[in-house]
Amino acid sequence: MTTESPAADASESTAQAAPDDAAPKDRVIIFDTTMRDGEQSPGASMSLDEKLELAKILEDMKVDVIEAGFPIASNGDFESVQKVAAIVTESIVCGLARANPADIERAAEAIRHAKRGRIHTFISTSPSHRNHILRMSPEEVIDAVTGSVTLARNLCGDVEWSAQDASRTERDVLLRCVEAAIRAGAQTINLPDTVGYTYPSEYAEMFRDMIENVPGADGVVFSTHCHNDLGLAVANSLAGVEAGARQVECTINGLGERAGNAALEEIVMALRVRGDRLRFDSGIDTTHITRASRYVSAITGFPVQFNKAVVGKNAFAHEAGIHQDGMLKDAGTYEIMLPEDVGQGASNLVMGKHSGRHAFREKLKGLGYELGDNALNDAFTRFKALADKKKDVYDDDIMALVDDELAKGSERIRVVSLRVVAGTEGPQEAKLTASIDGVEHSATATGDGPVDAVFNAIRQVAPHAAALRLFQVHAVTEGTDAQAQVSVRLEEDGRIATGTASDTDTMTASAKAYINALNNLMARREKTRPPEALASGF
Repeated sequence: MTTESPAADASESTAQAAPDDAAPKDRVIIFDTTMRDGEQSPGASMSLDEKLELAKILEDMKVDVIEAGFPIASNGDFESVQKVAAIVTESIVCGLARANPADIERAAEAIRHAKRGRIHTFISTSPSHRNHILRMSPEEVIDAVTGSVTLARNLCGDVEWSAQDASRTERDVLLRCVEAAIRAGAQTINLPDTVGYTYPSEYAEMFRDMIENVPGADGVVFSTHCHNDLGLAVANSLAGVEAGARQVECTINGLGERAGNAALEEIVMALRVRGDRLRFDSGIDTTHITRASRYVSAITGFPVQFNKAVVGKNAFAHEAGIHQDGMLKDAGTYEIMLPEDVGQGASNLVMGKHSGRHAFREKLKGLGYELGDNALNDAFTRFKALADKKKDVYDDDIMALVDDELAKGSERIRVVSLRVVAGTEGPQEAKLTASIDGVEHSATATGDGPVDAVFNAIRQVAPHAAALRLFQVHAVTEGTDAQAQVSVRLEEDGRIATGTASDTDTMTASAKAYINALNNLMARREKTRPPEALASGF
Protein backbone atom coordinates (compact mmCIF):
# COMPACT_ATOMS: atom_id res chain seq x y z
CA MET A 1 0.00 0.00 0.00
CA THR A 2 1.34 3.48 -0.89
CA THR A 3 0.34 6.95 0.25
CA GLU A 4 0.64 10.14 -1.74
CA SER A 5 1.19 13.65 -0.40
CA PRO A 6 -1.37 16.23 -1.62
CA ALA A 7 1.52 18.40 -2.77
CA ALA A 8 3.81 15.65 -3.99
CA ASP A 9 3.65 16.48 -7.69
CA ALA A 10 5.57 19.71 -7.94
CA SER A 11 5.79 19.31 -11.71
CA GLU A 12 2.30 20.78 -11.91
CA SER A 13 1.46 24.32 -10.84
CA THR A 14 0.87 24.72 -7.13
CA ALA A 15 -2.35 26.49 -8.01
CA GLN A 16 -3.83 23.02 -8.60
CA ALA A 17 -3.37 21.89 -5.00
CA ALA A 18 -7.10 21.96 -4.27
CA PRO A 19 -9.46 19.33 -5.73
CA ASP A 20 -11.38 20.45 -8.82
CA ASP A 21 -14.76 19.71 -7.23
CA ALA A 22 -14.02 21.72 -4.07
CA ALA A 23 -16.21 24.60 -2.98
CA PRO A 24 -15.01 28.12 -3.93
CA LYS A 25 -12.25 29.42 -1.71
CA ASP A 26 -12.75 32.36 0.65
CA ARG A 27 -10.75 35.47 -0.25
CA VAL A 28 -7.98 36.58 2.14
CA ILE A 29 -6.94 40.23 1.89
CA ILE A 30 -3.17 40.78 1.91
CA PHE A 31 -2.20 43.95 3.80
CA ASP A 32 1.50 44.84 3.33
CA THR A 33 3.11 47.01 6.00
CA THR A 34 6.74 46.80 4.85
CA MET A 35 6.94 50.58 4.41
CA ARG A 36 5.48 51.27 7.85
CA ASP A 37 6.12 48.46 10.34
CA GLY A 38 9.00 47.06 8.31
CA GLU A 39 10.74 50.44 8.21
CA GLN A 40 10.64 50.55 12.01
CA SER A 41 13.39 47.92 12.07
CA PRO A 42 16.49 49.74 13.33
CA GLY A 43 18.49 50.81 10.28
CA ALA A 44 15.80 49.90 7.73
CA SER A 45 14.83 53.45 6.81
CA MET A 46 13.78 53.87 3.17
CA SER A 47 13.98 56.96 0.98
CA LEU A 48 10.96 58.38 -0.84
CA ASP A 49 12.17 57.07 -4.20
CA GLU A 50 12.73 53.62 -2.72
CA LYS A 51 9.21 53.58 -1.28
CA LEU A 52 7.72 54.63 -4.61
CA GLU A 53 9.55 51.82 -6.40
CA LEU A 54 8.47 49.34 -3.74
CA ALA A 55 4.86 50.51 -4.08
CA LYS A 56 5.00 49.72 -7.82
CA ILE A 57 6.34 46.24 -7.10
CA LEU A 58 3.66 45.58 -4.48
CA GLU A 59 0.94 46.71 -6.87
CA ASP A 60 2.39 44.44 -9.57
CA MET A 61 2.04 41.62 -7.03
CA LYS A 62 -1.64 42.58 -6.59
CA VAL A 63 -1.26 43.36 -2.88
CA ASP A 64 -4.67 44.52 -1.66
CA VAL A 65 -3.59 47.14 0.91
CA ILE A 66 -0.30 49.05 1.09
CA GLU A 67 0.37 50.73 4.44
CA ALA A 68 2.69 53.47 3.22
CA GLY A 69 3.63 55.08 6.51
CA PHE A 70 2.74 56.92 9.70
CA PRO A 71 1.96 60.46 8.44
CA ILE A 72 2.16 62.27 11.80
CA ALA A 73 5.63 60.81 12.52
CA SER A 74 7.52 63.21 10.25
CA ASN A 75 7.24 65.34 7.15
CA GLY A 76 9.08 62.58 5.31
CA ASP A 77 6.53 59.95 6.32
CA PHE A 78 3.67 62.28 5.36
CA GLU A 79 5.21 62.90 1.94
CA SER A 80 5.80 59.18 1.42
CA VAL A 81 2.16 58.31 2.07
CA GLN A 82 1.01 61.23 -0.06
CA LYS A 83 3.23 60.35 -3.03
CA VAL A 84 2.46 56.62 -2.85
CA ALA A 85 -1.26 57.48 -2.76
CA ALA A 86 -0.78 59.55 -5.91
CA ILE A 87 0.83 56.79 -8.02
CA VAL A 88 -1.04 53.68 -6.85
CA THR A 89 -4.22 53.01 -8.81
CA GLU A 90 -5.37 49.51 -7.82
CA SER A 91 -4.27 48.81 -4.25
CA ILE A 92 -5.72 50.57 -1.22
CA VAL A 93 -3.19 53.05 0.26
CA CYS A 94 -3.30 53.27 4.03
CA GLY A 95 -1.93 55.73 6.59
CA LEU A 96 -1.51 54.90 10.29
CA ALA A 97 -2.81 57.11 13.10
CA ARG A 98 -3.00 56.96 16.86
CA ALA A 99 -6.32 57.58 18.57
CA ASN A 100 -6.13 61.36 18.59
CA PRO A 101 -7.49 64.05 16.23
CA ALA A 102 -4.09 65.40 15.08
CA ASP A 103 -2.91 61.96 13.93
CA ILE A 104 -6.18 61.10 12.22
CA GLU A 105 -6.49 64.43 10.41
CA ARG A 106 -2.87 64.19 9.24
CA ALA A 107 -3.49 60.67 7.90
CA ALA A 108 -6.65 61.83 6.13
CA GLU A 109 -4.71 64.64 4.44
CA ALA A 110 -1.94 62.25 3.35
CA ILE A 111 -4.34 59.85 1.59
CA ARG A 112 -6.70 62.57 0.33
CA HIS A 113 -5.79 62.04 -3.34
CA ALA A 114 -5.67 58.24 -3.20
CA LYS A 115 -7.95 56.46 -5.63
CA ARG A 116 -8.68 54.06 -2.74
CA GLY A 117 -7.59 55.32 0.67
CA ARG A 118 -7.80 54.00 4.21
CA ILE A 119 -7.21 55.42 7.69
CA HIS A 120 -5.80 52.88 10.11
CA THR A 121 -6.21 54.05 13.69
CA PHE A 122 -5.12 52.16 16.81
CA ILE A 123 -4.97 52.28 20.59
CA SER A 124 -3.51 49.94 23.18
CA THR A 125 -5.98 47.77 25.07
CA SER A 126 -3.96 45.41 27.31
CA PRO A 127 -3.51 46.03 31.06
CA SER A 128 0.23 46.40 30.58
CA HIS A 129 -0.16 49.13 27.97
CA ARG A 130 -3.13 50.81 29.65
CA ASN A 131 -1.35 51.08 32.99
CA HIS A 132 2.21 51.85 31.92
CA ILE A 133 1.83 53.73 28.62
CA LEU A 134 -1.63 55.26 28.39
CA ARG A 135 -2.49 55.51 32.11
CA MET A 136 -6.14 55.07 31.16
CA SER A 137 -8.95 52.92 32.51
CA PRO A 138 -10.78 50.42 30.29
CA GLU A 139 -13.72 52.83 30.09
CA GLU A 140 -11.47 55.67 28.95
CA VAL A 141 -9.92 53.45 26.29
CA ILE A 142 -13.39 52.46 25.01
CA ASP A 143 -14.39 56.13 24.84
CA ALA A 144 -11.20 56.85 22.89
CA VAL A 145 -12.02 54.02 20.46
CA THR A 146 -15.45 55.49 19.80
CA GLY A 147 -14.13 59.03 19.35
CA SER A 148 -11.19 58.14 17.11
CA VAL A 149 -13.07 55.79 14.82
CA THR A 150 -15.98 58.25 14.52
CA LEU A 151 -13.61 61.04 13.47
CA ALA A 152 -11.77 58.79 11.02
CA ARG A 153 -15.06 57.58 9.54
CA ASN A 154 -16.15 61.17 8.97
CA LEU A 155 -12.92 61.86 7.05
CA CYS A 156 -12.58 58.61 5.08
CA GLY A 157 -14.97 55.95 3.86
CA ASP A 158 -12.58 53.09 4.70
CA VAL A 159 -11.48 52.84 8.34
CA GLU A 160 -9.51 50.10 10.07
CA TRP A 161 -9.21 49.93 13.85
CA SER A 162 -6.51 48.02 15.75
CA ALA A 163 -6.31 46.92 19.36
CA GLN A 164 -2.59 47.16 20.10
CA ASP A 165 -1.51 44.18 22.27
CA ALA A 166 -4.88 42.52 21.71
CA SER A 167 -3.53 39.05 22.49
CA ARG A 168 -2.72 40.12 26.09
CA THR A 169 -5.99 41.99 26.66
CA GLU A 170 -8.73 40.72 29.02
CA ARG A 171 -11.36 39.10 26.83
CA ASP A 172 -14.27 41.14 28.19
CA VAL A 173 -12.41 44.43 27.66
CA LEU A 174 -11.45 43.41 24.13
CA LEU A 175 -15.04 42.46 23.33
CA ARG A 176 -16.26 45.89 24.45
CA CYS A 177 -13.53 47.69 22.48
CA VAL A 178 -14.30 45.77 19.29
CA GLU A 179 -18.01 46.44 19.71
CA ALA A 180 -17.31 50.16 20.15
CA ALA A 181 -15.15 50.25 17.01
CA ILE A 182 -17.81 48.51 14.92
CA ARG A 183 -20.57 50.79 16.24
CA ALA A 184 -18.45 53.85 15.35
CA GLY A 185 -18.03 52.68 11.75
CA ALA A 186 -14.83 50.65 11.43
CA GLN A 187 -15.05 48.15 8.58
CA THR A 188 -11.85 46.27 9.46
CA ILE A 189 -10.97 45.07 12.95
CA ASN A 190 -7.33 44.17 13.53
CA LEU A 191 -6.37 42.07 16.57
CA PRO A 192 -2.55 42.12 16.71
CA ASP A 193 -0.19 39.87 18.58
CA THR A 194 2.01 42.89 19.19
CA VAL A 195 4.76 41.20 21.18
CA GLY A 196 4.73 37.79 19.50
CA TYR A 197 3.55 36.10 22.69
CA THR A 198 0.46 34.15 21.78
CA TYR A 199 0.12 30.53 20.63
CA PRO A 200 -1.83 29.53 17.48
CA SER A 201 -4.72 27.87 19.31
CA GLU A 202 -5.04 30.87 21.67
CA TYR A 203 -4.97 33.34 18.81
CA ALA A 204 -7.61 31.39 16.89
CA GLU A 205 -9.86 31.22 19.95
CA MET A 206 -9.67 35.01 20.35
CA PHE A 207 -11.00 35.52 16.83
CA ARG A 208 -13.76 32.94 17.27
CA ASP A 209 -14.84 34.66 20.47
CA MET A 210 -15.04 38.11 18.80
CA ILE A 211 -16.84 36.83 15.70
CA GLU A 212 -19.38 34.84 17.68
CA ASN A 213 -20.09 37.31 20.49
CA VAL A 214 -19.68 40.89 19.24
CA PRO A 215 -22.81 42.47 17.71
CA GLY A 216 -22.18 43.42 14.08
CA ALA A 217 -19.08 41.20 13.77
CA ASP A 218 -20.57 39.47 10.74
CA GLY A 219 -20.47 42.77 8.83
CA VAL A 220 -16.76 43.56 9.21
CA VAL A 221 -13.44 42.04 8.16
CA PHE A 222 -11.22 40.73 10.96
CA SER A 223 -7.47 41.01 10.50
CA THR A 224 -4.32 39.41 11.90
CA HIS A 225 -1.05 41.21 12.62
CA CYS A 226 1.56 38.95 14.21
CA HIS A 227 5.10 39.53 15.37
CA ASN A 228 7.70 36.80 15.34
CA ASP A 229 9.34 36.97 18.78
CA LEU A 230 8.79 33.24 19.32
CA GLY A 231 8.95 32.30 15.64
CA LEU A 232 5.17 31.81 15.48
CA ALA A 233 4.07 34.82 13.41
CA VAL A 234 3.13 32.86 10.28
CA ALA A 235 1.54 30.00 12.25
CA ASN A 236 -0.49 32.45 14.34
CA SER A 237 -1.61 34.37 11.24
CA LEU A 238 -2.83 31.20 9.53
CA ALA A 239 -4.57 30.09 12.72
CA GLY A 240 -6.38 33.44 12.76
CA VAL A 241 -7.47 32.94 9.16
CA GLU A 242 -8.80 29.47 9.92
CA ALA A 243 -10.76 31.00 12.81
CA GLY A 244 -12.44 33.60 10.61
CA ALA A 245 -9.99 36.45 9.96
CA ARG A 246 -10.01 37.48 6.31
CA GLN A 247 -7.14 39.96 6.25
CA VAL A 248 -3.48 39.23 7.04
CA GLU A 249 -1.01 42.04 7.80
CA CYS A 250 2.52 41.07 6.85
CA THR A 251 5.82 42.31 5.40
CA ILE A 252 8.26 41.32 2.67
CA ASN A 253 11.00 39.09 4.14
CA GLY A 254 9.24 39.30 7.52
CA LEU A 255 10.85 42.72 8.07
CA GLY A 256 9.78 44.49 11.25
CA GLU A 257 10.55 45.54 14.78
CA ARG A 258 12.50 43.15 17.03
CA ALA A 259 12.18 39.67 15.47
CA GLY A 260 9.98 40.98 12.65
CA ASN A 261 6.49 40.34 11.32
CA ALA A 262 4.73 37.49 9.59
CA ALA A 263 6.42 37.10 6.19
CA LEU A 264 4.16 37.87 3.23
CA GLU A 265 5.86 35.30 1.00
CA GLU A 266 5.38 32.51 3.56
CA ILE A 267 1.71 33.37 4.20
CA VAL A 268 0.88 33.53 0.49
CA MET A 269 2.70 30.34 -0.47
CA ALA A 270 1.30 28.40 2.51
CA LEU A 271 -2.21 29.32 1.32
CA ARG A 272 -1.35 28.32 -2.23
CA VAL A 273 0.62 25.12 -1.67
CA ARG A 274 -1.68 23.78 1.05
CA GLY A 275 -4.94 24.64 -0.63
CA ASP A 276 -6.15 21.19 0.36
CA ARG A 277 -6.19 22.25 4.03
CA LEU A 278 -6.23 26.06 3.85
CA ARG A 279 -9.20 26.74 1.62
CA PHE A 280 -8.41 30.37 0.99
CA ASP A 281 -7.16 32.44 -1.95
CA SER A 282 -4.91 35.50 -1.60
CA GLY A 283 -5.07 36.76 -5.19
CA ILE A 284 -1.33 37.53 -5.13
CA ASP A 285 0.73 37.21 -8.32
CA THR A 286 3.42 35.07 -6.74
CA THR A 287 5.85 35.40 -9.65
CA HIS A 288 6.89 38.80 -8.25
CA ILE A 289 7.76 37.49 -4.78
CA THR A 290 11.50 37.02 -5.32
CA ARG A 291 11.76 40.38 -7.05
CA ALA A 292 10.13 42.08 -4.06
CA SER A 293 12.32 40.18 -1.61
CA ARG A 294 15.53 41.10 -3.40
CA TYR A 295 14.54 44.75 -3.68
CA VAL A 296 13.65 45.12 0.00
CA SER A 297 16.91 43.42 0.95
CA ALA A 298 18.87 45.74 -1.33
CA ILE A 299 17.37 49.03 -0.10
CA THR A 300 17.47 48.14 3.60
CA GLY A 301 20.81 46.33 3.63
CA PHE A 302 19.17 43.43 5.50
CA PRO A 303 20.36 40.22 3.79
CA VAL A 304 17.95 37.34 3.31
CA GLN A 305 19.24 34.28 5.15
CA PHE A 306 20.23 31.50 2.76
CA ASN A 307 17.73 29.00 4.19
CA LYS A 308 14.85 31.49 4.43
CA ALA A 309 11.58 29.85 3.38
CA VAL A 310 10.39 30.61 -0.18
CA VAL A 311 12.91 33.36 -1.05
CA GLY A 312 16.21 32.16 0.45
CA LYS A 313 19.14 31.37 -1.82
CA ASN A 314 18.93 27.70 -0.82
CA ALA A 315 15.12 27.42 -0.89
CA PHE A 316 15.35 25.48 -4.17
CA ALA A 317 18.94 24.21 -3.90
CA HIS A 318 19.83 20.55 -3.54
CA GLU A 319 23.28 19.23 -2.63
CA ALA A 320 22.80 15.82 -1.00
CA GLY A 321 23.24 12.95 -3.45
CA ILE A 322 19.93 11.33 -2.55
CA HIS A 323 18.09 14.61 -3.06
CA GLN A 324 19.80 15.25 -6.38
CA ASP A 325 18.92 11.77 -7.59
CA GLY A 326 15.30 12.28 -6.61
CA MET A 327 15.14 15.71 -8.29
CA LEU A 328 16.51 14.31 -11.53
CA LYS A 329 13.79 11.67 -11.55
CA ASP A 330 10.90 13.86 -10.40
CA ALA A 331 11.12 17.38 -8.97
CA GLY A 332 8.14 16.62 -6.74
CA THR A 333 10.23 14.25 -4.65
CA TYR A 334 11.88 17.15 -2.82
CA GLU A 335 10.16 20.35 -3.94
CA ILE A 336 6.62 21.19 -2.85
CA MET A 337 6.42 24.32 -5.02
CA LEU A 338 7.97 25.38 -8.29
CA PRO A 339 10.76 27.98 -8.23
CA GLU A 340 9.07 29.67 -11.20
CA ASP A 341 5.95 30.21 -9.09
CA VAL A 342 7.82 32.62 -6.81
CA GLY A 343 10.03 34.18 -9.49
CA GLN A 344 13.16 32.20 -8.62
CA GLY A 345 13.71 31.00 -12.19
CA ALA A 346 13.24 27.47 -13.54
CA SER A 347 16.92 26.61 -13.20
CA ASN A 348 20.26 28.16 -12.35
CA LEU A 349 21.49 28.38 -15.95
CA VAL A 350 25.09 29.46 -16.22
CA MET A 351 25.50 32.69 -18.19
CA GLY A 352 28.86 33.78 -19.60
CA LYS A 353 30.64 36.29 -21.81
CA HIS A 354 29.33 34.60 -24.98
CA SER A 355 25.68 35.06 -23.98
CA GLY A 356 23.70 37.49 -26.15
CA ARG A 357 21.35 40.34 -25.31
CA HIS A 358 18.25 38.27 -26.08
CA ALA A 359 19.31 35.47 -23.76
CA PHE A 360 20.12 38.06 -21.10
CA ARG A 361 16.67 39.66 -21.43
CA GLU A 362 14.96 36.27 -21.17
CA LYS A 363 17.08 35.41 -18.14
CA LEU A 364 16.00 38.65 -16.45
CA LYS A 365 12.35 37.89 -17.22
CA GLY A 366 12.75 34.46 -15.69
CA LEU A 367 14.18 36.10 -12.56
CA GLY A 368 11.25 38.52 -12.30
CA TYR A 369 12.82 41.69 -13.80
CA GLU A 370 11.18 43.73 -16.55
CA LEU A 371 13.63 46.45 -17.61
CA GLY A 372 13.16 49.20 -20.16
CA ASP A 373 15.50 49.40 -23.14
CA ASN A 374 17.93 51.87 -21.54
CA ALA A 375 18.03 50.02 -18.23
CA LEU A 376 18.46 46.73 -20.09
CA ASN A 377 21.37 48.11 -22.12
CA ASP A 378 23.06 49.39 -18.95
CA ALA A 379 22.51 46.06 -17.18
CA PHE A 380 23.81 44.11 -20.20
CA THR A 381 26.96 46.25 -20.31
CA ARG A 382 27.60 45.59 -16.61
CA PHE A 383 26.89 41.88 -17.17
CA LYS A 384 29.45 41.68 -19.97
CA ALA A 385 32.04 43.43 -17.79
CA LEU A 386 31.32 40.94 -15.02
CA ALA A 387 31.48 37.99 -17.41
CA ASP A 388 34.97 39.08 -18.45
CA LYS A 389 36.05 38.83 -14.80
CA LYS A 390 34.25 35.62 -13.88
CA LYS A 391 34.34 32.20 -15.51
CA ASP A 392 30.71 31.50 -14.65
CA VAL A 393 27.94 34.02 -13.99
CA TYR A 394 25.07 32.62 -11.93
CA ASP A 395 21.51 33.78 -11.36
CA ASP A 396 22.50 35.30 -8.00
CA ASP A 397 25.28 37.27 -9.73
CA ILE A 398 22.80 38.72 -12.21
CA MET A 399 20.22 39.58 -9.54
CA ALA A 400 22.90 41.29 -7.43
CA LEU A 401 24.04 43.24 -10.49
CA VAL A 402 20.51 44.49 -11.27
CA ASP A 403 19.56 45.09 -7.62
CA ASP A 404 22.75 47.11 -7.23
CA GLU A 405 21.50 49.57 -9.82
CA LEU A 406 17.95 49.66 -8.47
CA ALA A 407 19.19 50.43 -4.96
CA LYS A 408 21.26 53.43 -6.04
CA GLY A 409 20.21 56.87 -4.93
CA SER A 410 21.39 60.14 -6.45
CA GLU A 411 25.00 59.90 -7.63
CA ARG A 412 26.61 63.22 -6.73
CA ILE A 413 29.69 61.21 -5.76
CA ARG A 414 31.03 58.23 -7.71
CA VAL A 415 34.21 56.18 -7.72
CA VAL A 416 36.52 56.89 -10.66
CA SER A 417 39.52 54.76 -9.65
CA LEU A 418 40.84 52.94 -6.61
CA ARG A 419 44.14 51.27 -5.80
CA VAL A 420 44.70 49.54 -2.47
CA VAL A 421 47.94 48.28 -0.93
CA ALA A 422 47.36 45.47 1.58
CA GLY A 423 49.37 42.75 3.27
CA THR A 424 51.05 41.74 6.51
CA GLU A 425 53.17 44.89 6.71
CA GLY A 426 51.07 47.92 7.57
CA PRO A 427 49.84 50.47 7.44
CA GLN A 428 47.61 49.57 4.51
CA GLU A 429 47.07 52.32 1.95
CA ALA A 430 44.30 53.39 -0.43
CA LYS A 431 44.60 55.80 -3.37
CA LEU A 432 41.14 57.00 -4.43
CA THR A 433 39.89 59.27 -7.17
CA ALA A 434 36.21 60.21 -6.97
CA SER A 435 34.00 62.51 -9.00
CA ILE A 436 31.91 64.97 -6.95
CA ASP A 437 29.30 66.88 -8.95
CA GLY A 438 31.41 66.22 -12.05
CA VAL A 439 34.74 67.39 -10.59
CA GLU A 440 37.43 64.81 -9.82
CA HIS A 441 39.14 64.76 -6.41
CA SER A 442 41.95 62.46 -5.26
CA ALA A 443 43.25 61.38 -1.88
CA THR A 444 45.69 58.89 -0.38
CA ALA A 445 44.99 57.50 3.09
CA THR A 446 46.25 54.78 5.40
CA GLY A 447 44.26 52.70 7.84
CA ASP A 448 44.09 49.72 10.14
CA GLY A 449 43.41 47.33 7.29
CA PRO A 450 42.53 47.96 3.63
CA VAL A 451 38.84 48.70 4.22
CA ASP A 452 39.67 51.28 6.89
CA ALA A 453 42.16 52.88 4.47
CA VAL A 454 39.51 53.02 1.71
CA PHE A 455 36.95 54.63 4.00
CA ASN A 456 39.53 57.13 5.31
CA ALA A 457 40.29 58.12 1.71
CA ILE A 458 36.58 58.69 1.06
CA ARG A 459 36.37 60.91 4.15
CA GLN A 460 39.25 62.99 2.83
CA VAL A 461 37.67 63.37 -0.60
CA ALA A 462 34.17 64.04 0.78
CA PRO A 463 34.45 65.26 4.41
CA HIS A 464 31.42 64.41 6.53
CA ALA A 465 30.44 63.67 10.12
CA ALA A 466 28.41 60.51 9.50
CA ALA A 467 29.16 57.52 11.73
CA LEU A 468 29.60 54.04 10.28
CA ARG A 469 26.96 51.79 11.87
CA LEU A 470 27.21 48.69 9.69
CA PHE A 471 29.78 47.14 7.38
CA GLN A 472 28.80 43.74 6.05
CA VAL A 473 30.24 41.55 3.30
CA HIS A 474 28.98 38.31 1.85
CA ALA A 475 29.77 36.33 -1.27
CA VAL A 476 26.97 36.35 -3.83
CA THR A 477 28.03 33.00 -5.29
CA GLU A 478 30.67 30.35 -4.71
CA GLY A 479 34.30 30.32 -5.76
CA THR A 480 37.33 32.56 -5.49
CA ASP A 481 35.96 34.78 -8.29
CA ALA A 482 32.61 35.29 -6.55
CA GLN A 483 31.16 38.77 -6.36
CA ALA A 484 31.33 40.40 -2.95
CA GLN A 485 28.10 42.12 -1.97
CA VAL A 486 28.77 44.86 0.58
CA SER A 487 26.24 46.71 2.73
CA VAL A 488 27.15 49.94 4.53
CA ARG A 489 24.94 51.88 6.94
CA LEU A 490 25.73 55.49 7.92
CA GLU A 491 24.08 57.67 10.56
CA GLU A 492 24.14 61.44 10.89
CA ASP A 493 21.96 63.55 13.22
CA GLY A 494 19.41 60.76 13.52
CA ARG A 495 19.25 60.16 9.78
CA ILE A 496 20.19 56.66 8.63
CA ALA A 497 21.13 55.72 5.07
CA THR A 498 22.13 52.37 3.63
CA GLY A 499 24.28 51.68 0.58
CA THR A 500 24.96 48.43 -1.24
CA ALA A 501 27.29 47.44 -4.04
CA SER A 502 28.66 44.30 -5.65
CA ASP A 503 31.97 43.65 -7.36
CA THR A 504 34.44 40.80 -7.78
CA ASP A 505 36.91 43.08 -5.96
CA THR A 506 35.86 43.41 -2.32
CA MET A 507 37.63 46.75 -1.82
CA THR A 508 35.91 48.24 -4.86
CA ALA A 509 32.54 46.96 -3.65
CA SER A 510 33.26 48.44 -0.21
CA ALA A 511 34.11 51.86 -1.66
CA LYS A 512 31.03 51.89 -3.90
CA ALA A 513 28.73 50.79 -1.07
CA TYR A 514 30.07 53.49 1.27
CA ILE A 515 29.67 56.16 -1.41
CA ASN A 516 26.20 54.84 -2.27
CA ALA A 517 25.22 55.27 1.39
CA LEU A 518 26.79 58.75 1.44
CA ASN A 519 24.83 59.77 -1.66
CA ASN A 520 21.62 58.52 -0.07
CA LEU A 521 22.44 60.38 3.14
CA MET A 522 23.00 63.64 1.26
CA ALA A 523 19.69 63.15 -0.52
CA ARG A 524 17.97 62.76 2.85
CA ARG A 525 19.55 65.94 4.19
CA GLU A 526 17.49 67.80 1.61
CA LYS A 527 14.32 66.22 3.01
CA THR A 528 14.76 67.02 6.68
CA ARG A 529 12.71 65.05 9.15
CA PRO A 530 11.75 66.36 12.60
CA PRO A 531 13.87 64.78 15.35
CA GLU A 532 10.75 63.68 17.17
CA ALA A 533 10.01 60.96 14.59
CA LEU A 534 7.53 58.70 16.27
CA ALA A 535 7.52 54.93 16.66
CA SER A 536 4.45 52.82 17.04
CA GLY A 537 4.37 49.11 16.36
CA PHE A 538 1.69 46.57 16.78
